[in-house]
Amino acid sequence: MELAESLLAGNRRALARGISVAESGGPPARALLSAIYSRTGRAHIVGVTGSPGAGKSTLVNALALHWRRAGKTVGIIAVDPTSPFTGGAILGDRIRMQPLGGDPGIFIRSMASRGRLGGIAHATSDAIDLLDAAGFDMVLVETVGAGQSEVEIASAAHTTMVIEVPGMGDDVQAIKAGILEIADIFVVNKADREGADATVHQLRAMLRLGGPPRDGWEPPIVPAVAMREEGIAQVAAQVERHLAHLTDTGQKLARERQRVAREFELIVQEAALERVRARLAGGWDALLTRLAEREIDPFSAAGELLA
Repeated sequence: MELAESLLAGNRRALARGISVAESGGPPARALLSAIYSRTGRAHIVGVTGSPGAGKSTLVNALALHWRRAGKTVGIIAVDPTSPFTGGAILGDRIRMQPLGGDPGIFIRSMASRGRLGGIAHATSDAIDLLDAAGFDMVLVETVGAGQSEVEIASAAHTTMVIEVPGMGDDVQAIKAGILEIADIFVVNKADREGADATVHQLRAMLRLGGPPRDGWEPPIVPAVAMREEGIAQVAAQVERHLAHLTDTGQKLARERQRVAREFELIVQEAALERVRARLAGGWDALLTRLAEREIDPFSAAGELLA
């Protein structure tokens, strides 16, 4: 298809249109993603998560500039909160990243979370594949900043970076709901603030409580001041060291299998639901009414549909 060919040739307008098609879903999205799939699997996908106000956008901005100076191309997916009026992304992250906009080696796309609690949008995985196929070396995915619910990014990225800042509430907050377990790298941003050393020590103590390093990788803790690009080279070096570790130990393939499994399961679920609804035609609403009136339970109804 023409759109896929233009995208694979590096046409940025085609890439932008392709991501819009993926967000809209349906047969055009499936056709596009099928056409480019064989050209994916080359980019290093880095997830960046943390609480609101941690400086994720500033850090992503600084990392993108660092990697561009190193000659790498960078695609950025910034998942923004959803506007209550338009349903689209509020675009706060893209405003902060305006200095990157004139660089042809950087592509930035804001995506609305549309209420997803996992910190990433429904079409984020598709957008990652499109940026990968378009030839970007690094794909940075910045989550919406919803807090403890953002563990979903770990299954979409090869390297997950958790941003902490000093003075952001209860020390126990960092270990809640798996946010500690998903981190491959910790960045203590705004490290020029009072209490930064204490935050680093607390993270180290929490990591020791978790027992020996998983998969032979002990998450490093890197202080940084992203606003002044201090510590950014060290953060980038740890990202690259983590990729080397994944490659050397064979875990990169395992993580890619995990990422592909997650995507495939979602595709199968959506395809099955579409087929069931098409077969039922007008009976779908009737079935929902029966469920609401407790004439049938959801498990029995699902069993009947699948049978």
